[in-house]
Amino acid sequence: MATKRVSPGKKTTKQKTAAAAPELTNGAAMAVLESTRIDPDTRRRLVAAEAYLLAERRGFAAGNELEDWVAAERLVDSRLEQMHVA
Repeated sequence: MATKRVSPGKKTTKQKTAAAAPELTNGAAMAVLESTRIDPDTRRRLVAAEAYLLAERRGFAAGNELEDWVAAERLVDSRLEQMHVA
């Protein structure tokens, strides 16, 4: 009969967050923003990521979802405009 060998080392576990943030690094965001054209789906993903971050800063308190989305749209559009002007 085979026995399972247990390591005497300290076991650690990674804490999982309640909700995983969308994978959008600063480098990835800048690459998207630097493109001359942005398709609607990419813009929507950028807005969704920004809205998530806004909600996270508020502690995910309910009731401000629309305000978060509108603020995120303004922020993304402002960044896109700055990239096209520069």
